[in-house]
Amino acid sequence: MTKNEMLWLSVCLCNIFFFSLIKTGINILLLVRGQLSDGVKNILENDEQLFGLFKLYLNRSTGNSDLKSLVKTDILNWIINTSVSETGRKSCVIFLQKDQTRHKKLWKTWPQVKMPYFTLYITKNLAKVPVVIRAMEGKKCLNSTDCMYGNLTTNTVCKSGTAYNEDSCQNSDYADKYIINIHDNIPECVNCDNPIKEPDEIIKINNTIFESHDGEIDASKAVEFMGDMANLISKMNGTSAELSVAKGVEGVIVRKTDPAELDEVSFAYKTPTEKLKIIEDSKSLETFSRSVSVSKEAFEKAIGPNASLPFAAVLRFLNLTRDEMNSTVLYDEVVAIEMGTAIKNLTNTININFKNAEFGKFYPNCSSWNGEGGKPNWTSEGCETIVEGNNIRCQCSHLTFFAVLLTPINETISSSDLNILTIITQVGCGLSIFFLGIILFMYCLIRKTKASPSTQILIHLVCALFLLNLTFVVNHFVANLNSDVGCEIMAAVMHYSMLTTFSWFAAQGFHLCLQLYRGGNIAIKRYLLKVSVITWILPSIAVIIIASLKKYGKQIIYTDNPENNVAMCWINDNNIHYIVNVGYYAMVFLFTFTTVIITLSWLFCLKRSKAANQQETGTGRKIVIILGLCCQLGVTWGFAFFAYGSFRMIATYIFTILNSFQGIH
Repeated sequence: MTKNEMLWLSVCLCNIFFFSLIKTGINILLLVRGQLSDGVKNILENDEQLFGLFKLYLNRSTGNSDLKSLVKTDILNWIINTSVSETGRKSCVIFLQKDQTRHKKLWKTWPQVKMPYFTLYITKNLAKVPVVIRAMEGKKCLNSTDCMYGNLTTNTVCKSGTAYNEDSCQNSDYADKYIINIHDNIPECVNCDNPIKEPDEIIKINNTIFESHDGEIDASKAVEFMGDMANLISKMNGTSAELSVAKGVEGVIVRKTDPAELDEVSFAYKTPTEKLKIIEDSKSLETFSRSVSVSKEAFEKAIGPNASLPFAAVLRFLNLTRDEMNSTVLYDEVVAIEMGTAIKNLTNTININFKNAEFGKFYPNCSSWNGEGGKPNWTSEGCETIVEGNNIRCQCSHLTFFAVLLTPINETISSSDLNILTIITQVGCGLSIFFLGIILFMYCLIRKTKASPSTQILIHLVCALFLLNLTFVVNHFVANLNSDVGCEIMAAVMHYSMLTTFSWFAAQGFHLCLQLYRGGNIAIKRYLLKVSVITWILPSIAVIIIASLKKYGKQIIYTDNPENNVAMCWINDNNIHYIVNVGYYAMVFLFTFTTVIITLSWLFCLKRSKAANQQETGTGRKIVIILGLCCQLGVTWGFAFFAYGSFRMIATYIFTILNSFQGIH
């Protein structure tokens, strides 16, 4: 081992002597823990001046100057990474270099000394613990007992709670140290550990990974990039680094060198284009409009077989690939957090804050994406949204990609309304399933002769309604199972049952018109078979196509209280929903509503022609006939078209009541 190599030996600190020594023009740094490597031992034994100085230290601190009795073979660490609390039984000696420039591995944790005023720079961790410092300088220390230059205890001089002194630290060489002037009769400690820190270095990444022609950042490449964060640790010289990636991608990675000294770390910025800064106190965090805080518990969980040194990487992606529903993301900002291992079920959550956010007539909802699939599939599971005025706080119990989705106010619903509508739906659908089941059971029992086409069409409609009500009731429970495949199947089955119900509404209307036109005599070969093929087969083709496009999945019904949001399995693409469902039903509605008008006109004209029956038909009976005909032809579903604006909730309640109890009619 050479003398230059010996400069960077390091171990844990406790009772410390600092020496500033000039020897043949070379500054030497040495740390002794009572156990030395063979290389250091050889240097001490072959260098009389250094050996004499070390013997002097041993004699003064332990009363024993026998080097051989204390020197044993040891492998020293390259970075101070042992808790100070473990070193209470040991003493240490350090020969500090004078005016030493930063070393790429040790400057963050290693004490520094600056001459001629004997200014000592120590880290915040050393300032917190009772480290005794005795300073000695020069060759005279070998022959004189009066070379003691200072004697202090760090946590006494640097009292806890000392605030950052910006004025006194403007000309400081370091922005993350405590400064002690040992030369003074009464040593003074100044806190120059700026709580707002820039990363120690910049790591440049191949920026071609996120190249895009449409300006969007590929979500799948973002996932791949985040998974490679652990490999960047080996490229770091300090404890933090800025990741220079590409336009729209900014990040910072921070590692903890001492597993026993784990604290919460926050990252903050003021605008989407500003670089991320590292924040170490809550008071400074309040000055930033956006922040991400990684809890101490998360760092503790990151320590494991796959993460020898805990780290946290936080990246901000602007204009990430949109999800299938083309959801609006607040400021187009997506934050990703990676710690090298799976972190979930946190008690002390990851906090993401947006202050003075402008979200207009939208409702913010904190969402996360687990990185699966080519596009984000946002969910609010595991994240709590707290909105206070224009401030948004996301409290999430896991690590992944995060964003604040903006939902239009008219697409949200109050928690009280949702609870009432849910009760109405469950009761109505439950009763409908019961009575529809009785109809099917009775039909199977009494079917001794061939039923008329009208009866058979009605039974087909009952089957479709039974399946629709059943799938709607169990949908919520399947969504809560958190099974992607199960939810996709549930959404496809319910969608198929809804389309077939619409088709049988149309078939019922067609059959009614045909009967009126033909006078009840329908002479079409295999009439019922042809109608059945159209109404049962064609919807399945649409469902298969949508399923192949991966458009089924979990969807969230947002409320004014995010805790009461409800999940269901349905189509996750609004465009497909409007084209297939709304568009198809609009055509069915026009046809069936026209059929209702024609049928009612024919019935009332028929009644007028029979003067004897005019007094027998009351108003109440007419209303029942109209309501039954509308339900049988699915006209009541048309109230969905009025669920907008000021009539939104009124139309929703009417729609829910009429269609939930449709099976009873």
